[in-house]
Amino acid sequence: MQVKNRLNPFFENITFDREDNEMILNFGPQHPSAHGQLRLMLHLQQEQIVKAHPDVGYLHRGMEKMAENMIYNEFMPTTDRMDYIASSSNNYGFALAVEKLIGLDVPRRAKVIRMMLLEMNRLMSHLFWLATTALDIGAMTVFLFAFREREYLMDIIEGYCGARLTHASIRIGGVPLDIQDSFITQLRVFLDKLPQNIKDYEDLLDTNRIWLMRMEEVGTVSTEMALSWGCSGPMLRASGVAWDIRKEEPYELYDEVEFNVPWSDKGDNFARYRIYMEEMRESAKILRQTITMYQKCVKDNQTELMAHSPKYISASKLDIMTQNYSLMQHFVLVTQGMRPPVGEVYVATESPKGELGFYINSQGGPYPYRLKLRAPSFWHTGILTDLLPGHYIPDVVSIIGTTNIVFGEVDR
Repeated sequence: MQVKNRLNPFFENITFDREDNEMILNFGPQHPSAHGQLRLMLHLQQEQIVKAHPDVGYLHRGMEKMAENMIYNEFMPTTDRMDYIASSSNNYGFALAVEKLIGLDVPRRAKVIRMMLLEMNRLMSHLFWLATTALDIGAMTVFLFAFREREYLMDIIEGYCGARLTHASIRIGGVPLDIQDSFITQLRVFLDKLPQNIKDYEDLLDTNRIWLMRMEEVGTVSTEMALSWGCSGPMLRASGVAWDIRKEEPYELYDEVEFNVPWSDKGDNFARYRIYMEEMRESAKILRQTITMYQKCVKDNQTELMAHSPKYISASKLDIMTQNYSLMQHFVLVTQGMRPPVGEVYVATESPKGELGFYINSQGGPYPYRLKLRAPSFWHTGILTDLLPGHYIPDVVSIIGTTNIVFGEVDR
């Protein structure tokens, strides 16, 4: 006997079979493991999922249209609100796309500082992921430990740019500030402690039977499924594809640093957990190398932090205060915006969650004619349609946790 679903008028055309005892459960849009406004329509046979429909769009952000009505520099702080757990990575992705569009070369010292910020953001994002995923599954101690380390990184970044969450720490053409004297000292203290901290997390989790029950052989994503759904980042690398844009298509100075790309062919929740843990170790390795690179820049007297391009980039503060032409140029750029040449560009970077891409179409005006975002969380939400069937309701929480989705960049 087929009966219409009356749980929600919007889905009243969905039916369930009383003889098979199938029911529909609304999982969300407010629930502990969503990390945002995700609504899952779960078709259940008792507690086993037979179909899953992710329903997104609750945030109503419209960032792409906002970008098309803002001058290029004006849109930069808005990018912070996408993946707000690692906002500098969004700043950088947009800045790099505009720099490619106008053909700008960033000074080496600025590139080193950018890499520092990007890898610190990666560590902050991964620590946040570990803390919240562990908490979803019941590991309260790991949550407190991971947030303790993340708080230390936020203190360092706050000392640099004055903000803890939405940084706006990168500019088109470089960075606004040089790092202060205490920055490297604090960063070294953090990096010295991090290996033992990661070992503490692993000691608490790797043999925890509840953690293992929720992680091992749960949420397995095959290589074919990962590729067909456009997965990237740890989601793709945990499914047998060792693809990292920092290695395959290097940007900034990533081709000058040594680091490995952790990957696994298991594809389950536990494999993704292991990828995140190893990536934290690799980010620490990169940060130690950037400290050496920065000190070499200081030794070689490479002081420039912003590219020199009066047509697109404001002059230094000293020039603006002392040279009339620089002041006029600055006024024009702030009030009217730069005017990139006619053309289009797509630039992808390796954000903590995967491939973050910006497509910009310029018609020569002060605003992008079209701007489109390729946010990794959007694709990692869609894969739940194929990933959840066959699992049970408690598995949904751990699977959503290991996909590491944030809805600031899904409902963009």
